[in-house]
Amino acid sequence: MADKTFIGRIAPALAVTALVAGGGMTAINSVTHPAFAATPVEGGYVDLVKQVAPAVVTIEVTKRTSAQPANSDMFEGTPLEEFAERFGFEMPEGQRPGQQGRQMPEREARGAGTGFIISEDGRIVTNAHVVRNADEVNVTLDDGREMVAEVVGVDEATDVALLKVDGTDLPALSFGASEGIQVGENVIAMGNPFGLGNTVTTGIVSAIGRDLRAGPFDNFIQTDAAINRGNSGGPLVNASGEVIGMNTAIISPTGGSIGLGFAVPSDMVRQIVDDLSDDGEVSRGWLGVQIAPVSEDVVSALGLEDANGTLIDGVMDGTPAEKAGLRKGDIVIAVNGTAIDGPRDLTRAIAGDAPGADVELKVLRRGDEQTFNVTLAERSDEEPA
Repeated sequence: MADKTFIGRIAPALAVTALVAGGGMTAINSVTHPAFAATPVEGGYVDLVKQVAPAVVTIEVTKRTSAQPANSDMFEGTPLEEFAERFGFEMPEGQRPGQQGRQMPEREARGAGTGFIISEDGRIVTNAHVVRNADEVNVTLDDGREMVAEVVGVDEATDVALLKVDGTDLPALSFGASEGIQVGENVIAMGNPFGLGNTVTTGIVSAIGRDLRAGPFDNFIQTDAAINRGNSGGPLVNASGEVIGMNTAIISPTGGSIGLGFAVPSDMVRQIVDDLSDDGEVSRGWLGVQIAPVSEDVVSALGLEDANGTLIDGVMDGTPAEKAGLRKGDIVIAVNGTAIDGPRDLTRAIAGDAPGADVELKVLRRGDEQTFNVTLAERSDEEPA
């Protein structure tokens, strides 16, 4: 039975682990998408790596546990306490029920991951799970320089984090467009597997749009480029040296690479980083509906051609959806002109707009096509679309 190794949630029959080794605001660079290249840039992988490596960094985190008193009731309710009471023995000082025990020493946990610089003034992107709850974050550049990093913000829903170090004229990578990448396209993955230091692996894009059920916005790029623990937060780079994804997860029976690696698409990373740059938080649009796939029964009952779209299974009171006139049973087939194939598409489309944005929804109501304009509210992490 295979183990799925990614960001902290367990799917049926598959165990889940993060890719962190050791146990545990200027505009974004311009986005382009080159035509598919069958081979890397001129000079092969050597020149490509020379171009990319200086901007890939090793991230080391320290997490401290607060000093806590030893459990003063550590023997309460145990056979030892019963034995002492029966035979009239005194419990040792600091170990009697109700007495304060000794102070436990502070402990440190350390971990390592990867990141990449996206601006000359020191903005760095990595996975949220790499720096989650960190007390200290230190960054080591390819040339050996060490810097203390500030965590600007994290977004747990997409596993993206933005860091900042003090620097000028730092090497930086540009984002390429992940939309439109093709299966079979050459890629390289860079990172710090098992704490060994910067390592390069090569492969292809083996699938797109993967849903690992790690979160509501899953849309992973799959690659067979080797990714291992410690590669979390490293770039997945195309043949022109542009970042098209951030390495985040693997599926493996052993915890090591078997050629099933997954990266958050660059378009999503860029959008989240842009939002985090303002105030360290991500604001998402909210419609106020409960949603479900379009079943075959609905397709048959309405005489639809296919099951594309998203069924509105409920409309919450006082929400943007109710105010716009949406009803239970409506089927959303497009948002702002972009087709919606299923619930994930609708969730991402709505969350991708800011609160207060006006969006146009194309809806099938009892088989008739209608258009609704909705002004979005703000989504919390617990709320549906």
